[in-house]
Amino acid sequence: MSKAIQIENNTFEKEVLHSALPTLVDFYADWCGPCKAIAPVIDEIATELAGQLKVAKVNVDESEALSLQYGVQGIPTLILFQNGQEVQRITGFLPKTQLVRQLRPHLGATAAVKN
Repeated sequence: MSKAIQIENNTFEKEVLHSALPTLVDFYADWCGPCKAIAPVIDEIATELAGQLKVAKVNVDESEALSLQYGVQGIPTLILFQNGQEVQRITGFLPKTQLVRQLRPHLGATAAVKN
């Protein structure tokens, strides 16, 4: 079962900006209630879209520089990167179906997900 990978300041460029796949980055904190609520959804998406989408997590308390660099002002913030560029940003909790609906245009026609 594929899960989201943990990213830090020193691995962000390699794992996200140079990724061959679109990469969804979940900026979160351990103390954040909505972050805890969306975590299982993020893991499901990582598993179900493996091979089409890379999913990563950035702890804002441990990687403050990345949070500042990408203007993360509220958490959870989900940023989708494609070819090293931000192409989608979602702040706050969304149900899985709505989240996938927003990601799907960036993943191609084969992006199907279970409800």
